[in-house]
Amino acid sequence: MSDLIFELKRKLVHLASAVYIFIYYFAEKIFSQRTALFILAFILVGLAFLEFVKTRYHKKIPIFHHFYRENEAHTISGSIYLLIGVIISFSVFDFPIAVTAILMMIFGDTASALIGRQGNHKLKCLNVSWEGIIAEFLVDVAVGFIFLDNIVIILAMAITATFVEIALKPVDDNLGIPVSAGFIGQALMILSRII
Repeated sequence: MSDLIFELKRKLVHLASAVYIFIYYFAEKIFSQRTALFILAFILVGLAFLEFVKTRYHKKIPIFHHFYRENEAHTISGSIYLLIGVIISFSVFDFPIAVTAILMMIFGDTASALIGRQGNHKLKCLNVSWEGIIAEFLVDVAVGFIFLDNIVIILAMAITATFVEIALKPVDDNLGIPVSAGFIGQALMILSRII
């Protein structure tokens, strides 16, 4: 039970990272895309400094250290990869594609972790459960329908995000999901404009 509570706390912080979308959106509307990206980069530099202090000097970062897994205590945490994924998404993809990819990472990953932990049908070779895989996919599709109107793009992005979540464990999914799903979505969007 304590593992589930710990994971729930981590995922609440994960959900709070949706604030990056609001920061980007309002900064871009008020100033420019360059300024919005600069603000996100400034936040990234601040987080990177904290990560440097944590890993180099083995210091506990106030508040944040409560949310680190054991393997993150002396390595770069997912928050850095998450923000890099956000910055790349907003730099490269159309806004609806970027937001969809980022929210697939935030909400799909959360659903996968919380529901997957309770799942009874484990795939031992991947250390995941079918319940987690299905939850991720369904949440990703739901997110896609909020921001996009092309079912092919929605399904392709959801499949990509789900695949990255389960198959690319060495790559941090906080970076892998938005970049991969966004790339597929953007590529299909460009193709649909050409055809």
